[in-house]
Amino acid sequence: MLCSPLTLSRKGVLGMNKRNVHYISRYNPRKLYQLVDDKLMTKKLALESNIAVPKLLGVVSTPHEIAGIYSLFEGEPGFVIKPAQGSGGRGIIVITEVREGRFYKPNKEEVTATHIKDHVSNILGGLFTLGGHTDVAMVEGLIKFDPVFEGYSHEGVPDVRLIVLKGFPVMGMLRLSTRASDGKANLHQGAIGIGLDIATGHSIAAVQFDRPIVEHPDTGKLLDHIQVPHWDRLLNLAAGCYEMSGLGYLGTDMVLDVDQGPLLLELNARPGLAIQMANKQGILPRLKRVEALEKPHKMTVTERVDYVKKYFSHRIK
Repeated sequence: MLCSPLTLSRKGVLGMNKRNVHYISRYNPRKLYQLVDDKLMTKKLALESNIAVPKLLGVVSTPHEIAGIYSLFEGEPGFVIKPAQGSGGRGIIVITEVREGRFYKPNKEEVTATHIKDHVSNILGGLFTLGGHTDVAMVEGLIKFDPVFEGYSHEGVPDVRLIVLKGFPVMGMLRLSTRASDGKANLHQGAIGIGLDIATGHSIAAVQFDRPIVEHPDTGKLLDHIQVPHWDRLLNLAAGCYEMSGLGYLGTDMVLDVDQGPLLLELNARPGLAIQMANKQGILPRLKRVEALEKPHKMTVTERVDYVKKYFSHRIK
């Protein structure tokens, strides 16, 4: 049964209009949007702030550089090509195996050298940007995701989304790709969202297409007892993105590399609202509690993380 806007508001559910007006417009200066909408700028900003990110192998910014793209990933066991200004996972090619000069995606489908060149050309032409303007292609090292997630995701790498207000990580979600989402962690395309206890990183509930589920539709893996490792490090990384970006309300997307630990993938100045369904509760009471704090800007990253673990634990009603 659909709930009325008034009922949802009483349950503490943040709606799109309030999100846009009260949080995005209020806390995110428009002049800073480019820092997060452009993944290359985000990466450079993160490196300057000593925040770990996937290795940047190189950038292709002009058509005449396309011919030399193979030198960027020479000797690499795999790599990722993505548009710097793409959104929703569009335009990303993931190569997990290189064998005798041939390239293979996670589903073992071969990607020809010609296709790679054509794809990069499309990126430069702006095919995957929202406005259709020119872009650059980023080539990154392959993320070796933590084996704790083995079988929990279809082809793609699981990632952790944390919503951060004024440096306080207020709600978290693990996103798992599926066959329906084409290996992408986009909930609108059919990825799974798993709500996470902000205090522990333990799974709360799982949803796909806004409906509760108990197992992964492709792998059959049960989703009710997931514990995200390195949870405190993830919280601290997300909290530190406030000072790094200057954005007061944002979503941080992170992955767990088996060798490097938590890595920042990207930031989102307009994070979606489905995270509330995955957590089975509205985010508004948490946001209001942070807003009511006196001088939160004087709290350190560690103090902010301790605060959310104490007051936003799933055990606290």
